[in-house]
Amino acid sequence: MQNATLWRGLLGVEKTVVEDIEFDEGEQLLVASVRPRKRSRGRCGRCGRRSPGYDRGAGRRRWRALDLGTVQVVLEADAPRVACRTHGPSVAAVPWARHGAGHTYAFDEQVAWLATQTSKSAVTELMRIAWRTVGAIITRVWADVEALHDRFAGLTRLGIDEISYKRGHRYVTIVVDHDSGRLVWAAPGRDKATLHQFFDALGETRCGAVTHVSADGADWIATVVAARCPKAVRCADPFHVVAWATDALDEVRRLAWNEARGAVGGRRAGRATGHAKALKGARYSLWKNPENLTEKQQAKLAWVARTDPRLYRAYLLKEGLRLVFRLPYEDAVEALERWIGWARRCRIEAFVKLQKSIVKHRHAILAAIEHGLSNGRIESVNTKVRLITRIAFGFRSPEALIALAMLSLGGHRPALPGRK
Repeated sequence: MQNATLWRGLLGVEKTVVEDIEFDEGEQLLVASVRPRKRSRGRCGRCGRRSPGYDRGAGRRRWRALDLGTVQVVLEADAPRVACRTHGPSVAAVPWARHGAGHTYAFDEQVAWLATQTSKSAVTELMRIAWRTVGAIITRVWADVEALHDRFAGLTRLGIDEISYKRGHRYVTIVVDHDSGRLVWAAPGRDKATLHQFFDALGETRCGAVTHVSADGADWIATVVAARCPKAVRCADPFHVVAWATDALDEVRRLAWNEARGAVGGRRAGRATGHAKALKGARYSLWKNPENLTEKQQAKLAWVARTDPRLYRAYLLKEGLRLVFRLPYEDAVEALERWIGWARRCRIEAFVKLQKSIVKHRHAILAAIEHGLSNGRIESVNTKVRLITRIAFGFRSPEALIALAMLSLGGHRPALPGRK
């Protein structure tokens, strides 16, 4: 009895009878012959319902267990089939492994824990498995974790964004809880249909409980949020709004540089004056916040103010829009109206176009200032998800990638076996 209890502990199994232990010295493999206890037998592997026997299946099979030191361990048992009323002929459930898996629960949990804590090479070399196998294991573990935890409980303030992966050719839409910073949902794609999947999973009642949603200015996000959460306040992320102004400023800078290159008798003459080269070096002086400029960059900015009034006016427009987000709500309302009027009359095409977008998203911009919401937390999660996409390169499906992201950032990480 003591030996049986000891072996169950070493193998990390429960509700299991250990019949025999054999050690293959040639292969350095420990084979444990096991069988389920009486109460655990005769159940469907998919639903767990007790079912009558169907046949003996494919005979005996093996499951990989956690290594004992440097020795690999496998469990060996019969794999009969049962006749389930719902699923038809199905392999009988076993208490030490998931249905259709070739590894024990303890093995899966340790691989999933390592995948969220260590590098790709550490997981594959330590556990002696292929990286694609890691992806399949993570998918199984996340399915069980999701079944045990309600990740949508208490959601009121959401942040929505999308990121690219696999060299920018594919996208994942993510949803983050502003209050906890957890990644609560992710799916491949970045369109209305993808976002509707999230709100379908959230349910109509919980959609009604959402009070705030922050996002960039993407129309597909705004349209879906307005349709599914009509009572929610939509907030435009300040970072993205200022980034629009930075892009408009860079468009003006590139135009000024191209004009300088051909200002005196063509391309070579323009470069000979040195003006074009000096203007090209002004990029970071124009982009950076004034308080972060070095002395050299401050001098460069002063040079731009003297030599190119139009470009300097574009710089002031960018800084004026950035200042709006630093003001109290009442002052910001007035400042934004003044900025719109200034941009409308500035005669700089890029900023005239930008002010139309600002007018379109005016209510969302002011809501972000009033409620103090930004996508800062979402961008932080995005950075971590991008790292995970690089680690997860080689998984068979995007579902495995998303499962790894949810296990790492969803607030319900897998436990290390034996250390609950």
